[in-house]
This record gives sequence, C-alpha cells and structure tokens, in this order.
Amino acid sequence: MSLIKKLPDAEFEIMKVVWANEPPISSALIMEQLGREREWKAQTILTLMVRLVDRGFLRTEKNGKERTYYPMIAKEDYLKFETGDFMERFHGNSFASLVATLYNGKKMKPNDLDELEKWLKDRRD
Repeated sequence: MSLIKKLPDAEFEIMKVVWANEPPISSALIMEQLGREREWKAQTILTLMVRLVDRGFLRTEKNGKERTYYPMIAKEDYLKFETGDFMERFHGNSFASLVATLYNGKKMKPNDLDELEKWLKDRRD
C-alpha cells in the first residue's frame, strides 16, 4: 500500500461514489450522482477528479470522448488510514478514550456497550 494522505471532504465525496460503483466509472456517472445530490457544477467535479488522479487515488483512461476512472486505493485501506489517524490524533491510540468519549457524549448507549463486550469476548476465543 502506498503512502495515503487525508482527503478534503469534497474529494472524499467523489471517492465514495467511485467506491460504490463497479469500475470503470465514467465522469458522467460521477457528475450525475454528485451533481444531483450536491448540486455541484460539472467543472467543479472534473477539477476534483483531476486532483484525485494527481494524488494517486484514481487512474484515468480516455475512451473516445469519455474519461473513465479506476480507484487506485481501496475503500478499506483509506478507512483504515483515517481511523488510525483519528485514533492517534484525538485519543492517543487509546480505545478506552474513544469509548469513554462516545459514552460520555451520549453517542453510545448502554446496549452498545453490551454489544462491544460481546464483540471483544468473541475476538478472544
């Protein structure tokens, strides 16, 4: 896996569309899905896609008048990177700190803790 860098939110939105569709993905498909959802203009989407190619997240090929795109970084690899970065920056790599923050912030309910405990027990066996 190459060195992954954090994506700005707009570029991450494009990658979510890319990961959700079977490659190759056409620029028209991305524009259709994001243009409708985010009301972004075609030029904005194309500019963001060029950035993703430059950053190594996408590979592009020209097929006639249409460009197609292929993901170069798997969704799972990016999520692993982002989660690890988040844990290190905000919780000092402490899972207990993360859980405490979620629980004290009312983002985690007592039954979530029961589910987490079951998950941990299953991992030990």
